Amino acid sequence: MLSRRHLLAAATALPAARALAASTPPLTRAFPGKAEMILQRTTPALLETPLSAFQDIITPNDRFFVRWHWPFPTEIDPATFRLRVDGHVTRPLDLSLAALKRLPRFEITAVNQCSGNSRALFSPRIAGAQWTHGAMGNARWTGVRLRDVLDRAGAKPGAVQVRFSGLDEPVTPDAPDFRKSLAVDHARNGEVMIAWAMNGEALPILNGFPLRLVVPGWFSTYWVKMLDHIEVLDKPDDNYWMAKAYLVPDTLDGSIAPGTKDFAKRPISTMVPRAFITNVAEGARLPLAPTPVGGIAMGGDSGVARVEVSGDGGASWAEAKLGPDAGKYSFRRFDAVVTPTRGAAALMARCTNAAGKVQPMTGIWNPGGYLRGQVETTNVIFA
Repeated sequence: MLSRRHLLAAATALPAARALAASTPPLTRAFPGKAEMILQRTTPALLETPLSAFQDIITPNDRFFVRWHWPFPTEIDPATFRLRVDGHVTRPLDLSLAALKRLPRFEITAVNQCSGNSRALFSPRIAGAQWTHGAMGNARWTGVRLRDVLDRAGAKPGAVQVRFSGLDEPVTPDAPDFRKSLAVDHARNGEVMIAWAMNGEALPILNGFPLRLVVPGWFSTYWVKMLDHIEVLDKPDDNYWMAKAYLVPDTLDGSIAPGTKDFAKRPISTMVPRAFITNVAEGARLPLAPTPVGGIAMGGDSGVARVEVSGDGGASWAEAKLGPDAGKYSFRRFDAVVTPTRGAAALMARCTNAAGKVQPMTGIWNPGGYLRGQVETTNVIFA
């Protein structure tokens, strides 16, 4: 367990954070269970993973990003914790962790990525957490299929959606409790799961102990942490976090021109393919020699089929070698070698997923700072 004393100590140990500009957040080791992270906010915690930590496809628990909307309990007794399942069901459930763990076990490797990952790079600038590229992580999740739990409760005819909420609570009585919903068919697809472990260990409390929802291929807003309540609904969910928050323009790529008013919206859902060079830092000075360029890619809601690397700002591309495939929702390692010319160079990596979707060269814009998926550039100097 993580005590309230530890979290308060983490917050008070970082007086310099407020003095730094939002565009250059500080690094911190002050949060229990976490190694060096980029500090976005102390309370409730927002911690970003440095891009250099993404060398292997599995993100270690102590480097996994943290994002909360509301304050959360810092002490939870596993022996007394219960998961409630009710609503439009024939058999409401009140499950202990021990009872849940007696159901058939399920594991999947999947990327968990914040909807606003890379928001700091949008132009014009967008308010909100100024994530660079580290509001994401990939883990091996262990738990049970949500379908098995729902089948035990027995959804009644006419069930439309399944709603999820956790132990975090709003700071004022009139603020909306964080609740997210999935269509019944999606919730029962055999991949959506309730996890109690990541990478072979109990969930860290900062990442949702004792239970969290895992929705492979979908953005993290649906991955409800400290999950303690599942409600089957007989009508579409119109709560704030579904009807008004985490919406994107209802266009093909979720993009509109800055300043556009009165546009149609839809809830954000599936992720898009992305690739990141992680072994070379922005602004690095490198020797004039063949240079290894590698990193991680994700296919979004389908597997990584191909990654290409460019050393000349996209004028030419070479196919990278892909590492082992850990499943269609996982990161996949890529590696290539760039033969440079002297001077400034723009390194790029471009992912194509198994559905044939290719990262675009040009970026999108929307007022939430969501869905960024363009080819990213690492600027270096060869000398």
